[in-house]
Amino acid sequence: MTGILSIQFNPKIRDKEFNLKKIEDFIYQNSEKKLDLVLFPEFFSTGIDHNSFLNIPEDEAGGKTIAKVKELAKKFNTNIVAGSVIEKSKNKLYNTSFVINRTGETVAKYRKIHLFNYNGGTEGNRISAGKEPVVVELDFGKVGLNICYDFRYPTMQKNLVKMGAEILVCPTAWCILNGTNYDLSCSIWQAVNMARAYDNLVYTISCNQVGKVNERISNIGYSMIVSPDCEVLANAKNEECAIYAKIDLERVRQYKKEYPISCID
Repeated sequence: MTGILSIQFNPKIRDKEFNLKKIEDFIYQNSEKKLDLVLFPEFFSTGIDHNSFLNIPEDEAGGKTIAKVKELAKKFNTNIVAGSVIEKSKNKLYNTSFVINRTGETVAKYRKIHLFNYNGGTEGNRISAGKEPVVVELDFGKVGLNICYDFRYPTMQKNLVKMGAEILVCPTAWCILNGTNYDLSCSIWQAVNMARAYDNLVYTISCNQVGKVNERISNIGYSMIVSPDCEVLANAKNEECAIYAKIDLERVRQYKKEYPISCID
């Protein structure tokens, strides 16, 4: 069995030290459990803050933020999908997820492909889109990487599964305009998590921010761990918390033999 921890919280804007300490505390509180993979939300170190993105990005190695994440991976002997940070490379900015193994090495890096430029979103005005989907093989199985709006694209998920993914992860800052129908938005987000798992016969793990960002937007929370049978194993709802579940990847491997969903166009 593989132990999964997804950390949902409301980052303090522009306070990387505070946010990293909060993440460390959540991992410590769960450190007696079997930790094979820990997820952080999108923009976990800065919150959703355009000034941070433009003025204090990380370098291609992830800067001091990912250096601290590497320390945490070694300290707690776990693999980490480090949500996302803004990475500067050759005068371009990318929304990038770093994957760190138990020995503190960067084993994969994924740049968000589908930027959010809709319904008032302006991510593409500052951030360059990535081009390559990524599946990383860790010591327990194969993980397909998404960031936020990528999860809206079923064909991307199917492609990741064709590439061998047994788990689809999605760090996110899934936010809504204040005053929007919150219950409907949460229902839609949960349905997306469940559909991606059921359609592809894999586990899905999302990791969201939660709570008010500013006078305009709030993050909805509802980080989830969902089985290939569409069973919700854990749901953070609208609380700051860490959710945990043990998953059985042998079920995915057996399902792939019995129901070749990933091979159907």
